Amino acid sequence: MDLKLEVFVLPVSDVDRAREFYKKAGFRLDLDKTASEDWRGVQFTPPGSECSIIFGKGVTSAAPGSAQGIYLVVSDIEQARAELVERGIEVSEIFHDADFFYHGHEGGEVIHGLDGQQRLAGPQPERASYGSFATFSDPDGNGWVLQEITERLPGR
Repeated sequence: MDLKLEVFVLPVSDVDRAREFYKKAGFRLDLDKTASEDWRGVQFTPPGSECSIIFGKGVTSAAPGSAQGIYLVVSDIEQARAELVERGIEVSEIFHDADFFYHGHEGGEVIHGLDGQQRLAGPQPERASYGSFATFSDPDGNGWVLQEITERLPGR
């Protein structure tokens, strides 16, 4: 049985501000529906993704900005970062981890002290798949990670 991730719920404090941010970031607007004065859902899909995000009023009780480490896979980290920056999105510089595996994100920054994690400037030196990253956050602080993958691990 296939289990495919379809929608990720994102907690935001200002629906219209979040809507403008994700539109500016180049995500496709799929839905903006108000069912009552207590419920409004807005759904966007990142370019090339089969999974969407949804946020709105009455959609989740999670604290705005509490979604962290949401990965967006890109085939060219430099191009993806440049396109987001060109759209007016504040994106970290490209980095890699000394141990090759980035495993911490909070408000756009690495969580230091996790198993010796060490953030190093620039793409992974061999540009190995899964090795280069950049981060950005929406206006509420929900944290996104760009990860460069040019060749998938077997079985993916």
